[in-house]
Amino acid sequence: MFNSFDPASCSGPAAPSRPGVVAVAPWGHEDGRMYISARADYALRALVALAAAERPMTAEELARVEELPVNYLENILLDLRRAGLVASRRGPDAGYRFVRPAGQIMAADVMRVLDGPLAEVRGLRPEIPTYSEATVPVQEVWIAVRASLRRVLEQVSIEDMARGRLPRHVKQLISDTDAWKAR
Repeated sequence: MFNSFDPASCSGPAAPSRPGVVAVAPWGHEDGRMYISARADYALRALVALAAAERPMTAEELARVEELPVNYLENILLDLRRAGLVASRRGPDAGYRFVRPAGQIMAADVMRVLDGPLAEVRGLRPEIPTYSEATVPVQEVWIAVRASLRRVLEQVSIEDMARGRLPRHVKQLISDTDAWKAR
């Protein structure tokens, strides 16, 4: 069965159906760029700073170190606390700390807590839409994009980033000068 979709029927600006979801469809962003939410970016920055500090830190400290809006960061940290990634304490030893070791918290874990699935096509997981026989390769490309995202985000921990120890396959990807060029 063939499901048709008209990108012009999307409401609002061309953006993923939920903020932060990596857009795998060309209409995910007006110029086809990958989109990562400020929430995911700020969360990873704060958690990497927390891991690097190796001590509890308040939302205010994390916001100052990373030059982030403190109120927005507090809301993000609340979501991460509800998900069981961090805990907070008040008093003389106040601040956020990891519930489990930072080496066991992957970038994908954080992004899924804040933004849901790593990749969607029209607001659906890429295996769900139905394609005609002729366009099945389109779906296969979306599945491959999701697999590529997983290969990076599920294999890079907060500790890896805090220590500057990215996995070899990630270093290989970023060593390609073409990866740094906007298109």
